[in-house]
Amino acid sequence: MAQDKGLKFLRIRKVVTLAELALHLHCSPRTVQRRLADWAGINSYNRNGSCYTLPEIATFDAHGLWRYRGAFFSQFGNLPETFACLVANSQAGLTAAEAGELLGLRPSSFLWSLREHPALRREKHQGVYVYFNSDLARYGRQRQQRSRMPEAARLPSAFEAVSILAEKIKHPALTHEELSRRLRKQRLFVAPETIETLFLHHGLTVKKTPHSI
Repeated sequence: MAQDKGLKFLRIRKVVTLAELALHLHCSPRTVQRRLADWAGINSYNRNGSCYTLPEIATFDAHGLWRYRGAFFSQFGNLPETFACLVANSQAGLTAAEAGELLGLRPSSFLWSLREHPALRREKHQGVYVYFNSDLARYGRQRQQRSRMPEAARLPSAFEAVSILAEKIKHPALTHEELSRRLRKQRLFVAPETIETLFLHHGLTVKKTPHSI
């Protein structure tokens, strides 16, 4: 009965703390922890792991992440393993800024403690540290892709990226320069190099249209 009551509470609230669930079930935090383990509960990678949800509730995005009311969850587990998996799945490794944007955290709050993680390899490129996967074959591919990125290139913000992709879908033949000009009409000032970085970072191949003779 208590189990059904706890699951119902979680499904309604979507995200709860250990204390909230213990109060609702009138039991000790240790008992709640055992129940959460039985339910395969997931704890947040921010807020010191104090928030919990169920796998059936979390709607993970393409990166395996889900945010709900300030609580951040990952299908990969805790923060170190999540960051290692994000790096492994990236096309060109991740800089601190790129990692921070993906995870929704200040890079300074977690990266220093991960600099010697066995699944990561940290190198400086164009004056900025980049985190690569430690597997030699994967590292080689990521490093090559990173070296192709323009100097001082940046990834666009999430809003800019959506706008870039929307324009590209509507006008697939446009060059990076033409996309940049179209975005300026929407008061979005995104350099052609930034657009190129977006496509390179996500491994998107841009087909070139043959010039008419």
